[in-house]
Amino acid sequence: MKHAHSRKADFDFVFPDPPLNIVLVSPEIPPNTGNIARSCAATGSRLHLVKPMGFALDNAKLRRAGLDYWDAIRVTVHESFAACRAALAGAGKWLFFTTASPKLYTEARYKPGDVLVFGCETKGLPEEILAANPDACYGIPMQTQFVGSLNLSSAAAVVLYEALRQIDARARKMP
Repeated sequence: MKHAHSRKADFDFVFPDPPLNIVLVSPEIPPNTGNIARSCAATGSRLHLVKPMGFALDNAKLRRAGLDYWDAIRVTVHESFAACRAALAGAGKWLFFTTASPKLYTEARYKPGDVLVFGCETKGLPEEILAANPDACYGIPMQTQFVGSLNLSSAAAVVLYEALRQIDARARKMP
C-alpha cells in the first residue's frame, strides 16, 4: 500500500511566484513551528522566525514535527522584527493576524509574495506591531467563550490556505 504523501494529486494547483512568506514573531512551542514548517514545505512558502524564540532550531520536537521535510523548507531566522521587515522590504504586503481584529482573514486580498505575520502562542503579536498596522490586521472567527485562540499552527494553516486559494482562483481566471 502506498503512503498518502507518495500519491500524485488529481488536481493542478497554481502555487504563487514569488512564494508567500510566513513570519512567526517570538515562537515558543517547537511542535507548532515544526508543523508550520511542514505547511511551508508543502506550499513552497518561506518561513521567517523572529527572535527571541523559545527553542533552538535543532530542537528534537521541532525537527520531529517537520518530519522529513526540513530539506524542502526555506527558513530564515531574524534577530528582531525590524530586521525581518528590512530583509523582506521587497516582498508583498504585510498582513497581521490577531484575535483582536474584527476584520476576517477572508476579507484580505492575498497576492504572491505577501507576508503573513503571526505572534507567539501565549501573547500573540506585540501591541506596538498591531498599533502600527491597524488596517492590515485580521482575525479568524471562533467562539471565544470556549477557546481564547486557535493553536498557532492551525491558525497559520487556515490563513495560508485561504491565501493560496485566492491566488490560485485569480491565476486560473487569467488568459
